[in-house]
Amino acid sequence: MSDTSPQAARDIDSEPGAEMTRLGGLFSWTSITFVVLCTCGLAMGLAYAFGVPIGGKRLIEGQYYWFFIGIFLAAAFIALPARKGQRSVPIYDVIAAVIGFGICMWFSTHAWDIVQAGWTNYPAGVVIWLLMLELARRSGGLPFLLVVFLLGLYPLVADFFPGLLMGIPYTFERMIEAHVFRTEGLMGITTKIVAEIVLGFLVFAGVLIATGAGQFFIDLANAGFGKYRGGPAKVSIVASAFFGSLSGSIFSNIAGTGSITIPTMKKVGYPPHYAGAIEACASTGGVVMPPVMGAIAFVMAITIGVDYATIMVAAILPSLLFYFGLLLQVDAYAARKGLVGMTQDKLPSAREVMKRGWPFLSVMVFLVWGLLYMRWEYYAPWYASALMIALSFLQRSTMMTPTRLFATLRQVGVLVTQTAAIILPIAFVVSALTITGVTGSMTSGLVALGGDNVYLIIALGVLACFIMGMAGLAIVAYIFLAVTLAPAIVEIGGLNVVAVHFFIVYYAMLSVITPPVGAAAFLAATIAGAKPMQTSFTAMRLGVVIYFVPLFFLFQPALVLQGDLTPLIYVLPSIIIGIMLLSGGLEGYLLGFGLVRPWMRLPLAVAGFAFSFPGLMTTLIGGLASAVMVALIWWDNKNTAQVAA
Repeated sequence: MSDTSPQAARDIDSEPGAEMTRLGGLFSWTSITFVVLCTCGLAMGLAYAFGVPIGGKRLIEGQYYWFFIGIFLAAAFIALPARKGQRSVPIYDVIAAVIGFGICMWFSTHAWDIVQAGWTNYPAGVVIWLLMLELARRSGGLPFLLVVFLLGLYPLVADFFPGLLMGIPYTFERMIEAHVFRTEGLMGITTKIVAEIVLGFLVFAGVLIATGAGQFFIDLANAGFGKYRGGPAKVSIVASAFFGSLSGSIFSNIAGTGSITIPTMKKVGYPPHYAGAIEACASTGGVVMPPVMGAIAFVMAITIGVDYATIMVAAILPSLLFYFGLLLQVDAYAARKGLVGMTQDKLPSAREVMKRGWPFLSVMVFLVWGLLYMRWEYYAPWYASALMIALSFLQRSTMMTPTRLFATLRQVGVLVTQTAAIILPIAFVVSALTITGVTGSMTSGLVALGGDNVYLIIALGVLACFIMGMAGLAIVAYIFLAVTLAPAIVEIGGLNVVAVHFFIVYYAMLSVITPPVGAAAFLAATIAGAKPMQTSFTAMRLGVVIYFVPLFFLFQPALVLQGDLTPLIYVLPSIIIGIMLLSGGLEGYLLGFGLVRPWMRLPLAVAGFAFSFPGLMTTLIGGLASAVMVALIWWDNKNTAQVAA
């Protein structure tokens, strides 16, 4: 029986992420066309992942990649508006979708020739390049387009740059050939990530959203945190941590929970850019939040040569510290602005939420079992999706009726399309850095500059992580730096291998909230109706813990549960207190003491950072400075209270 009541249709039409597209009603022609396209793409992805023959033959890699690019390029021109507020699909977008789809299908028929004989078509390649640039503009805005466009053109002028930035020059025709047809560009790691590794997690995330998991995690967080001041912001953080841990995708996390939590935060008084920044930070942390952690965890395990369980365990404390700092900052903002929590009558019952949401918890357990015990790796989310669909039939509210199934396919299509539109254009940046040889020379040069000084190498490594992270996908930056930078740091500094690789992952991952790219912050800003750059800079401040915690566990591997864990007895308390002081300085309110005057904020933040740093002298100096600052804040608030009385 299909639930096609008007209310059901309205509920499905308002699924997370839909407001960022122009698909219209559930069964409008644009929606139907979009779903048909995406269903074909997902079917191709499923067949390729499990080796199912199509037309009697298994797809080769290049064939599948061009199928995937063509289908979701066309889907993006149907779904993503050319400008804000555009509701209909203009004829030029239909033409662009048809041309892009047609060219990619033509390329797929030459996939074998492309690999074996170096087959190319320059005019068609230029068209695909231009269409991808337009996708970059629609998905990430003008700043993202400029980064992709300008860095993508770097091969044309590579020989004009000095020193480490000098590279091998290319003509425009050879550059297009590399960007579009070679493994350095669209046929390489970026497409592999979105079309193979991440695709299953996006499908799983879409199924979770369609069956109500996003609402379940939000209700669960509401039951626990909604009554406290700034409750909706804390709910956003907790829900995104849960959902991000399961979906393993920053962008599907933002679309899945942010579409609900961001408007709620705005209603209680958080500015649009602040609400978007909270969601961007919370969703970013989900990528390194156990138990799932996304595709990068699998890449790390393979690169280091350890079990996935080792990576999962190592991520526990850093992720908890990050979310602790984020919760403290939103609490401080709420205290400073007088934002209150929700009234008890508006909060759900924890018992009822758990009773309704046991299928989601069961799937979570199944996914962890598949990842840790069965070692299914990125096949696990496909199996978990099938289980979730099966369990949905046990409750009428989640049952996969024909209407809900159609809505699920649409939701999955939205997530994959939005993710592909952001990730695929980055292939041009990766290609430009690779073909010119500047990536290897820059990293090797940075290591050479550092000599035998491990601290200088680490500082230069941070710079390399930022540059490469902002230039492209975090996982791509990690792959480059894990091969070149990590061995040098381990060899010269004698540091823990797992800690070094997590250090690179964290700093490379910061690209999604750090200007000028800040793809996660831009996506959250779109939902919030805020300025992308303002949202990105606010996200940097809110996510401050993630900027310095990697330095802590690099010098103290006990924080990633490696080696001797005894230092945690004294290191962990100082870090926790330091994060409290740092958050108080950044937001102007210290938990337990009250408001922090503007002139006190910077000294308090600096003292908190010094106190939290895992070194004896810095901890002692920071502790003394922190004690002085806390005493001043206590005295100031006491005098203010007396005057007010």
